[in-house]
Amino acid sequence: MFNDKFAPAEDKSTDAEKLEKYSGDVDWNYLKPHFEAGNLVYVDPSLDLKTAGLAFAEDNKDQVKAWIKSGDLVQPCDLHAKHWVESGTRFTAMIVRPFILAQPISF
Repeated sequence: MFNDKFAPAEDKSTDAEKLEKYSGDVDWNYLKPHFEAGNLVYVDPSLDLKTAGLAFAEDNKDQVKAWIKSGDLVQPCDLHAKHWVESGTRFTAMIVRPFILAQPISF
């Protein structure tokens, strides 16, 4: 029924390559809708963002739970959001559907 030449190409990238492709420097305005939807995960600066992203992508539940327990991963609250707006914090964000991982950029 459909012409194969219009079919999407299969992405043969590794998980790490895909995460790199879907990462970038963003401000709070980009993150706010994801925060409001409950899909934003704050990644502490002591944790490597790519390592966290791979754990999510590979569904490594034990590692993610350990980081949540230690406080290295947090679902932000309104107080976090208020602080980030007031301070003009910028983030490196990484899309790992359905989540957006965000880590503040240190200057």
